[in-house]
Amino acid sequence: MRSLLPLTAITAATVLAACTTNPYTGDQQASKAATYGAGAAAVCGLVGAIDSGKHARNAALGCGIVGAGVGAYMDVQEAKLREELQGTGVQVVREGDNIRLIMPGNITFETDSYNLRGSFYPVLNSVGQVLAKYGDTTLRVSGHTDNTGSRQYNQSLSERRAASVADYLVTRQVARSRMLVQGMGFDQPIADNGTAAGRAQNRRVELYVLPNPA
Repeated sequence: MRSLLPLTAITAATVLAACTTNPYTGDQQASKAATYGAGAAAVCGLVGAIDSGKHARNAALGCGIVGAGVGAYMDVQEAKLREELQGTGVQVVREGDNIRLIMPGNITFETDSYNLRGSFYPVLNSVGQVLAKYGDTTLRVSGHTDNTGSRQYNQSLSERRAASVADYLVTRQVARSRMLVQGMGFDQPIADNGTAAGRAQNRRVELYVLPNPA
């Protein structure tokens, strides 16, 4: 029975370590994914407590890693991306275990061009630093346009803009093999193309950070 006490202490410490500060309220809260991971580690750790054999210890360790896995891994990246991108104009959206970065065209590219603005390089440097550090993800880079001009022109422009972002991230040590690069033309608007403000929102590059399949 005595062997279970350290496990309980470790679990409690893990839960406390999983506490984060809500950026909107300033309150301390536990990450759901990390809390789940702590619970999973505790349950699986009982295997090691009951059976001290090497196989049981390895199984418990592996189970704890799986428990803490995807959600906690993405939590850390989300927090880091929000920190790095605060005030840049890039929107960070969490969707389940996926993270979506929305990069507006007005801060990313010159007008009617796929050349990156020089002022946007530091932003992509910050993004690249995080993505390179947390390499166990797949990246989807999608270019989007408004509906001004022909379909063919906008499709080509959206592809080239997505490629420009991807190519620059490669220079920041983000592996090209992790990326799916695609142009969506004007087929996926997020605002009304009937207004200038809406068209401005639709001109964008979106970068999805997706956990690798288990």
